[in-house]
Amino acid sequence: MDFSYLSSHLIDLLTLTVLETILGVDNLVFIAAISNRLLPSQQKIARRIGLLLALGIRLLLLSFAVWIMKLEKPWFSLLDWSFSGRDLLLLGGGVFLLYKGTMEIHEEFDAPQAAPHAHQFARLIPTIIQIGLFDLVFSLDSVLTAIGLTQNFAIMATAIFIAIAIMMFFSEITSQFIKKNPGIRMLAWSLLLLISLALVADGLHFHIPRGYVYFAVCFSLLVETLNILRRKRKKRKDASN
Repeated sequence: MDFSYLSSHLIDLLTLTVLETILGVDNLVFIAAISNRLLPSQQKIARRIGLLLALGIRLLLLSFAVWIMKLEKPWFSLLDWSFSGRDLLLLGGGVFLLYKGTMEIHEEFDAPQAAPHAHQFARLIPTIIQIGLFDLVFSLDSVLTAIGLTQNFAIMATAIFIAIAIMMFFSEITSQFIKKNPGIRMLAWSLLLLISLALVADGLHFHIPRGYVYFAVCFSLLVETLNILRRKRKKRKDASN
């Protein structure tokens, strides 16, 4: 197999897995918050079922989206542009991610509000149904992000599966890491805006080479990693003084 072909797919998989994991943290935090209303003996079961539902819904939506991506025959024309089912999916997905990213960045600057008091215990089945409904909403940006980076179904499905597995087995560690390093969240939402621009451009028949997107992702992650290391070093230095 051509080495450049293999390395390109590995970069796709690694980049998408990192983004899917970061974007899935909100889903993970919600599942944890909802499951905490259950009896202690049921909480772990609800979290596991919730993440498995998230995986199933993501793969189902991904299959549907990949099918639409194959609909390249124009449906209608507007001015100088003709639009197919694929174009409409890319345009709609790009606009959705643009809205999602903008709102999430706005939320990062807003003061967190205290969550309303909930009943101490809830029933397992209604809680799982509630988790499944919210999984559907949280899955939209995950699937659209995957399509924005690559159209290889195997890579997208593998990245989503790995991201869910990471959240399932390292849910507490992953959640705490993102909470302690809010710059990672801000970076993810900013990259979401970049991906939304690429989707809209593709929908209007202006293809942006994904190499530019990958370079921006890798460079941003490198800068944020240096910032994290600098902050840790400063904390150790302050603690020793």
